Amino acid sequence: MLALGSRPTRLLAALTLAPQVWSSFTTGAKQYDETIYEFRTYSLKSSKMNEFLENFKRNVHLRTSHSELVGYWSVEFGGRLNKAFHIWKYDNFAHRAAIRKALGRDTEWQGKFLIPNLPLIDKQESEITHLLSWCKLEKPPKEGIYEMVIFQMKPGGPLLWEEALKKAIHAYASQGYSKLIGVFHTDYGALDRGTVGFFYEVHVLWWYENADNRAAGRHRSHEDPRVVAAVQESVSYLVSQQNMLLIPTSFSPLK
Repeated sequence: MLALGSRPTRLLAALTLAPQVWSSFTTGAKQYDETIYEFRTYSLKSSKMNEFLENFKRNVHLRTSHSELVGYWSVEFGGRLNKAFHIWKYDNFAHRAAIRKALGRDTEWQGKFLIPNLPLIDKQESEITHLLSWCKLEKPPKEGIYEMVIFQMKPGGPLLWEEALKKAIHAYASQGYSKLIGVFHTDYGALDRGTVGFFYEVHVLWWYENADNRAAGRHRSHEDPRVVAAVQESVSYLVSQQNMLLIPTSFSPLK
């Protein structure tokens, strides 16, 4: 969990960006994209995490024959342990509905994975997200670790805070502190969890070579006046933030 302090530099750990990330940003007019990304989080019962992941590894081909798996991780730090976090891509809501229906009819998937593993799961959570219009989903240069930073932004929606966030991300992109994988905003999920009323949740997914590399980049960014200046405006729209350190599984497309 990243604590908010009076100094803008306290927020830099949540916004560190990667070298060569400029290709992630579109330069043309905004276009509506129906593509959705489902964030699913499974909280596993104590001591059942490895068993669950091994079961999924054996049967992952049954699930990915229906739709695209973007990434699959275990949560190392940041909140409750024994959690599996994964992202699925769908063309639109109709596509997702059709896939869910097909999975309900897939007796092999039901019998080999779903039914045997339901007793291992303590809690399931799902969020539907979209990529922000000015970025695309990237891939890392090699295997590493990931950080998901979650921002709760003030009421008003992307029209209010998107440009400020974009400017901050562009500033980080030129410094090379991390590798940006994607910036998502929630459509269905945590939209109103606070005393300030309705707010938007933004998820920023970063890649690092390792945890020490992340720590070093974070330290350098804290001392970078260009980064500090760029983040000040976006901070004014921030309600709260949290983060998770994610370890990719052996069967995750994003390594």
